[in-house]
Amino acid sequence: MSTATDTVTVENRDGLAVLTLARPTASNALDRVLKEGLLDALRSLAADDGVRAVLLRAEGRNFCVGQDLAEHVTGLDTDPAIAMATVREHYNPLITALAAIRVPVVVAIQGACVGAGLGIALAGDIRIAGGLATFATAFTGIGLASDSGLSHTLARALGSSRAAGLMLLGDRIDAARALEWGLVHRVVDDSELDTAARELAARLAAGPTAAYREVKALLARSDADLAETLEDEADAQQRLGASADHRAAVTAFLSKTTPVFTGH
Repeated sequence: MSTATDTVTVENRDGLAVLTLARPTASNALDRVLKEGLLDALRSLAADDGVRAVLLRAEGRNFCVGQDLAEHVTGLDTDPAIAMATVREHYNPLITALAAIRVPVVVAIQGACVGAGLGIALAGDIRIAGGLATFATAFTGIGLASDSGLSHTLARALGSSRAAGLMLLGDRIDAARALEWGLVHRVVDDSELDTAARELAARLAAGPTAAYREVKALLARSDADLAETLEDEADAQQRLGASADHRAAVTAFLSKTTPVFTGH
């Protein structure tokens, strides 16, 4: 199954949904049309029980350079309050919709990943980058703080000191530094990025979906204290212990065969 708008496409096959930002001539800058198309697509995927993994990717040289500033300045000329309303109208719902996807989300990043584009990438679960990818917050360079959840996700990914440095100074880091700091899971040659990302996402789509859902839920609550975490883990294991995937995997292990996961 495939769907498309002017700036967003979705291809859904064998449990893998490939969601593509398709505004390459503008480096996938987030104008209203792209933001609304992306939000609709994310909400649809979150509600689709047939989706077992999502790959978020982009066409062109750059993943996403953040807010479309040409559109933004027109809003500022009309009324700054109206221009900044996009944070609550679009960016907050976008990140919320990404968080609502209970299956693994792989993000493939090439070129520039900046501002709200970085916020969107960090809302995924596993990031794989091309060797020429670069990352920056960029907000203070235009006199703003942050949105799209960056002050939360960047600090969790990098720690408070590195997050503060990137957010206050606005420095750009390359793929090698992003890998060293743990911002991305893997770096590959740019020519291999699409294939590597699809293979990784397909592997997850064929995996134990129920277990992945529980892993994501546990990670989302990782700020809880130890006692709460232990109870959360016990509850998750109790639910998964009754799953068909768990029984099939144990049986396959004992018979020295490869398990086939159905996602249940």
